Amino acid sequence: MATSYTRIMKDGLWDNNGVFAMLLGMCPTMAMTTSATNGFGMGLATLVVMAASNFLVAAFRNYITTEVRIPVYILIVAAMVTLVDLTMNAWMHELYKVLGLFIPLIVSNCLPLARLEAFAAKEPVLPSFMDGLFMGIGFTLALTVIGACREIVGSGTLFWDAHLLLGPAFQFLETRILPPDTGILVAILPPGGFLATGLLLVVKRMLDLKAGKQIVMAGAHAV
Repeated sequence: MATSYTRIMKDGLWDNNGVFAMLLGMCPTMAMTTSATNGFGMGLATLVVMAASNFLVAAFRNYITTEVRIPVYILIVAAMVTLVDLTMNAWMHELYKVLGLFIPLIVSNCLPLARLEAFAAKEPVLPSFMDGLFMGIGFTLALTVIGACREIVGSGTLFWDAHLLLGPAFQFLETRILPPDTGILVAILPPGGFLATGLLLVVKRMLDLKAGKQIVMAGAHAV
């Protein structure tokens, strides 16, 4: 059966989004979304690891025996995480200092390992790479949206310090939305991560239900 890249894209971005559908990778989601910039940086690091790991596992899947597949997957993910860690330390050092221990902890993130087991171990190289890419993009979008909501409510800003953490080219993203000292502190504290994620999960569920009803109604009218 031909691979549907549209399906892969839709799954990664919405239907099977790692955070909002599968609830995987919640540790960095809760810890690294105090701002949109932090969430974007964490998501970007995970995206690179997922796309590269999926590519490598798919390329060598016929040589990886069932008995040792999990240790091999972990080694591949660990190698990609090491490359990302060293690259960020060299070229994005300020962001590297903010993300800290959570970059190496991508190795223990359930989302990359889940996609290796569920998709890359069974599919050809290109579809597997695309799956890792769009799952990573979906994860990045989820962390960025959660971070943006928490940052706006908690600090009244959006992508603040982007020029320091991501580079001067991202300075145009920095926006002050609310007057200084008007934010709600709890939003950028740990409870704010749970509140923001829970509310966004509700919004996604409501949109899915609405879309499902529209499809049913369209089918009924067609009959």
